[in-house]
Amino acid sequence: MLISICALFSSKARVCELVTETLADMIKYTPSSQLTLAGFEHPFERDLDPANRWVKMANIIPWDELATIYARNLDCKSGRQSVDIRLVIAALIIKHKLKLDRETVSTISENIYIQYFCGYRAFKIEDPFDASLFVDIRKRMGADAFDSFNDVVIARAEELVNGRKRIMSGQAAKKDNGGQGEDGPNDPSDPNLPPNKGTLKLDATVCDQQIAYPRDIGLLNTGRGECERILDLLYKIAVEQNLCSGAKPRTYRRNARKDYLNISKKRNNSRKNIRKAIGKQIGYVERDIKHIENLLDLLGTRSTAWPLTKRDQRIYWVVRHICAQQKTMYKNREHSHPDRITSVYRPYVRPMVRGKSKNKIEFGAKINASECNGMSKINSISWDAYNESTELKMQVEEFRKTYGRYPELLLADGIYMTRGNRKYMKEKGIRIVGKPLGRPPKVELSPYQKGKQRKERNQRNLIEGKFGQAKNGYNLNCIRARRKDTSESWIAAIFFVMNLTTLGKVAEKYFFWLLKSLQHTTKWLRMITTDPFKCEKPMWQQKSRLEVGKIQFLEF
Repeated sequence: MLISICALFSSKARVCELVTETLADMIKYTPSSQLTLAGFEHPFERDLDPANRWVKMANIIPWDELATIYARNLDCKSGRQSVDIRLVIAALIIKHKLKLDRETVSTISENIYIQYFCGYRAFKIEDPFDASLFVDIRKRMGADAFDSFNDVVIARAEELVNGRKRIMSGQAAKKDNGGQGEDGPNDPSDPNLPPNKGTLKLDATVCDQQIAYPRDIGLLNTGRGECERILDLLYKIAVEQNLCSGAKPRTYRRNARKDYLNISKKRNNSRKNIRKAIGKQIGYVERDIKHIENLLDLLGTRSTAWPLTKRDQRIYWVVRHICAQQKTMYKNREHSHPDRITSVYRPYVRPMVRGKSKNKIEFGAKINASECNGMSKINSISWDAYNESTELKMQVEEFRKTYGRYPELLLADGIYMTRGNRKYMKEKGIRIVGKPLGRPPKVELSPYQKGKQRKERNQRNLIEGKFGQAKNGYNLNCIRARRKDTSESWIAAIFFVMNLTTLGKVAEKYFFWLLKSLQHTTKWLRMITTDPFKCEKPMWQQKSRLEVGKIQFLEF
């Protein structure tokens, strides 16, 4: 009995040991004592992986054309030597592709593949430049430079698409003679233009600026705080110059702060309480503005230097405008005002009434964009609300300027389909898919025609997907730039990086079909050299096909 019990306990102990060994194999952990910097293995002696995403992107980007556009804004006669242009453009691409800001500089100094993408000849540990240089780059470039970048990328994508089509068809490229095409008729007003071709999709969206939600009481409180700061600064300067020996002007800042917190911390406030709190804050701000005006007059008459910096002077003017707008709405019992300011530090941002289910009002720049063959382009950026249908003609003309022809089909919302726009598209031979004006036709469409129209209308969802890609993948709905011009550069840079991503997909398809064509041509060469009499087609047809293949390879 004792022997059997001992055997049982020994078997259980063995099972526990096996379970412990199994868990040790399943759960991996490296102790800190086993990891040293000197013994760390690195692949720097090996070649870089050509399949890496940064290596692939570096090979398809037309760096020379982009550098030529960027160099237009540089001064070649004065100043010190500039940072490498390829490094600047690559840093902008990395910043928006990885959704980084100041960490972009650290990422470049830590990643060997990204350094190859930036044009480095060897790995460097030092930072390429200071992170504040991004602001100067955005100021220098603006939205126009990125628009030119997009034109270069679109032209490169068109070359690859046309080359892939010629490879797939097995025919040499034919020069465009401006005759009638299969996609659509020519523009009747200009018979020398090539036939209409392609599908143009139009839509507008708002790029949300990163600002606090603009409540009236919050704007007045922020403006009051800035006025108190400027007032303290002016009073200190006046005392130092012996221009003011009395007590500091009374501002009631403690009472003002207390009144603001009493209304802002309550979950539910009645309209009467909100109106009363707004009236109090307007009174506090007006009192501060009056004291600032008196001190500025005193310093202006007895002092030579202007006491305020450009930033403080700009903030002071903005607060005065906000106070005037809020006072007008308070007296008239209104909640809207022309050119209403929604931020003390970004006064160019205006409210955009969108009527969406998620956000009825958005705050940011309104862009009117177009999309064709996966490539999107910003046609206009505005900080004021407007009707996007007024820019349809301009967008169509920009399409002709970019692609050299008018589109065969235009897809857009019903807001674009005005009577004037319909007349213009009819003159240019552009087909539209939408509800016609006037009474409905007596003869109904066939099921085939209805299905075709439904498929064409669904193609407009592609530009909606582009907006979703930009907002979810590249933070188009959170623009963090603080200036108007740098915000526009930020928005345009996002669309440029998105087009580069599309260019990478187009290049992969092109090289796939190029490799397939090479394999097909190699097969034909092997058949002809081994036994030409076993070929199914006559020799003259095989020869012409080989000549066509030679033309393809010489062109690409």
